[in-house]
This record gives sequence, C-alpha cells and structure tokens, in this order.
Amino acid sequence: MTITAAVSGASGYAGGEVLRLLARHPEVQIGAITAHSNAGQKLGSLQPHLHALAERELVDTTAENLAGHDVVFLALPHGSSGAIAAQLSPDTLVIDAGADHRLESAAAWEEFYGSDHAGTWPYGLPELPGARAALAGARRVAVPGCYPTSAQLALVPGFAAGVLQTDDVVIVAASGTSGAGKSLKPHLLGSEVMGGMSPYGVGGVHRHTPEIEQGLSRVAGSEVRVSFTPTLAPMARGILTTATAKAAPGLSPAQIRAAWEEAYADEPFVHLLPAGQWPATKSVIGSNHAHLQVAVDERVGRVIVVAAIDNLTKGTAGGAVQSMNIALGIEEMTGLTAEGIAP
Repeated sequence: MTITAAVSGASGYAGGEVLRLLARHPEVQIGAITAHSNAGQKLGSLQPHLHALAERELVDTTAENLAGHDVVFLALPHGSSGAIAAQLSPDTLVIDAGADHRLESAAAWEEFYGSDHAGTWPYGLPELPGARAALAGARRVAVPGCYPTSAQLALVPGFAAGVLQTDDVVIVAASGTSGAGKSLKPHLLGSEVMGGMSPYGVGGVHRHTPEIEQGLSRVAGSEVRVSFTPTLAPMARGILTTATAKAAPGLSPAQIRAAWEEAYADEPFVHLLPAGQWPATKSVIGSNHAHLQVAVDERVGRVIVVAAIDNLTKGTAGGAVQSMNIALGIEEMTGLTAEGIAP
C-alpha cells in the first residue's frame, strides 16, 4: 500500500530527520511539507542534504495544509501541536514529535511547561512493556523526548524485573547541540560549544524530568523520583546517558544483567553489548539503534547502565517512523534498517 504523509516543522532538525527517513520508506509518499517562518522557501535551501525533495516548496503550517493525508508528523515547538491536532480528522494518524501529548499529569505539564495540558496520547516508545499493543491501530501517537528515550531504555528492564530499587535514581546525560533545535542561540555558537562541556537544567528543572519519572514509575509499579542532569557536549548529534540506581539486595551481577538480556533479546533496535564493551555515540549516529551496557558496582551496591542513541533518529524521528509502522500494521523495521556510521 502507499501511505501519504505530511511533515510539519520541516525546516527544523527533527522535521528534516523525519523527511530523511520517509524518503527511503518504500510505502510512503511524501505530501505537504510545511513550516512557519520559512514558508515559501525551497526545502533544498534549508535542508540541502535532502536532494530528492530539494525543489519542494514549504507551505504554511496550517490544519488545512496538513489535512487529507494518511499520516501527519508534527515536529513543532512545545505548546504548538495541540491546537493543530485537534483540527485534524480522527481517522488521520497524527504523530506528535513535540512534547504536547506525552505527559499523563496535567499538573506536571503546567509546572514544567507553563501552559494548558493538551491531553495524553499513546506513547511512542515500542520497546516499553505493553507499548506495541497500545500503538497498534492508534490514530494519535506521542513520540518521547530524546533524553527520556535513552533513560527509559537504560532503566526500564531493571525496574520491570525488580532488580533495581526506586528510591535513589540518578541520571546524567550528554547531548549534542541539535537537541536544542535549529533556532539561533548564542550559547550554541560553535565558539561557545566546541572544546568544552557544560551542564544546564540543573536541579530537577529540566522539562524531560516528569516524563522520565512517568515511564519508570509505570513499569516499577510505584513512584520513581529521578535526579536528572543534562549536559551539552561538543558534537552535533547523539546522546550518552549514564543512569544509576541501587541494586535490589541479594542478587549477583549475573542475575542483574539477565534482566537486560531477557528484555532486549528479541528487540531489533536495542542492543545490549557484550560485557566489557561500552556504548559510544559514534556507533549509532544516523541510525534507529540504541547501544547499552550494564555494570554492577558491588562496592556501593549500585547498578550502572550506559546508553547511546542518536537524539534525532532513535530519539525523535526514528521512533516516530517506528511507531507509524506499528500503528498502520507495517513491518516495524521498514525504512529503518540503516546501520550507524563509522568512524
């Protein structure tokens, strides 16, 4: 079958990555390509790597321009997706790559985002327990944030198997600058970023914190509170997440590792590396794959999980296309078989 897909926010990093993946998807025909301030320009002037679409003109991001497609991808700033999605047909598969529909708690949304909550949609991280069943046949999908993707992939198997304790979870993650979007910001200039690292969103204020806690708590069956610190790394794309939690008492390192081995044994995109081999962002760049490693610090009784993803692919656009495939009954890996790039 041929699926028509519209992509909003196509001049940005996330929208451009969605288009890159859809351009090689054998069952997708790309329809409207929209933007806001860049409407009227040729896509090639803004996304020169998308050669097959270079002559396509960006049209304004309106519900009218997005209507009439089988699938609509919304790659918009937070607070922008809800109003447009509400105007689209309930028969259209709408995939929100922004934050508007991820959180279940309206109070948490209002605290961290400062606006009215737009509602909650099925969560587009297929590797979570029960996620594929929720996505099958869905017509609204909320794509996870990039940090929550890596953090949940890192820790969910441990909480699902009961090998981690919930009371002392610490996550530190380094992201490439593309995670901040394409808008010009002085602190993201090359001269400010290259050759150094810096933290931001310190002290529990980063907007992805409640999303991480929501996912981990659901799997653990009790509240999980997270100390999350993001850092900015001098690279264009990629996330390296280091997540630690106290080990449940009485378990050997082999028993703990088995939780991740069993969880990801049949997953096509999540790979627990052989013992002693550590994830690196370069290994997953441009791919929908995630690399993980688990270690146990027996001296202090903590489990350490390191995860590497490409924030724009597995962390955004790849997860969106993977969720689309499941929702429409297409083989899950379709259009997503590319390996990482090395060196």
